[in-house]
Amino acid sequence: MDEKAKLYILWTNDNPITSELMVFMYGINSKRKQWWQEVTIIVWGATTKLVVENPKIQELIKEAKLEGVHISACKACADQLGLSSQLERLNIEMIYWGEPLTKLLKNNEQILTI
Repeated sequence: MDEKAKLYILWTNDNPITSELMVFMYGINSKRKQWWQEVTIIVWGATTKLVVENPKIQELIKEAKLEGVHISACKACADQLGLSSQLERLNIEMIYWGEPLTKLLKNNEQILTI
């Protein structure tokens, strides 16, 4: 698969409106309408807390997963915020994203930062 067919959305803005009307609207439609073959939303920083506390965002995550969007969270952020177990209950992958993100950036991958 052409690497340019993959999109990574680095989601750091914990504003619920931005999350709903940009991150998830674009992420879900990108898969639904086949704008991108693969879409990964990376939960990073303050968005970790938003995911755990906001039922609407949790529903959007479920919808995104059903469309084939990959959801992954920064384990270091979740650990520091004491939210790892809550993310696990929501079936969200957690990895230490520092090194993988650096690799993506150095390889000029398609990263949308919100």
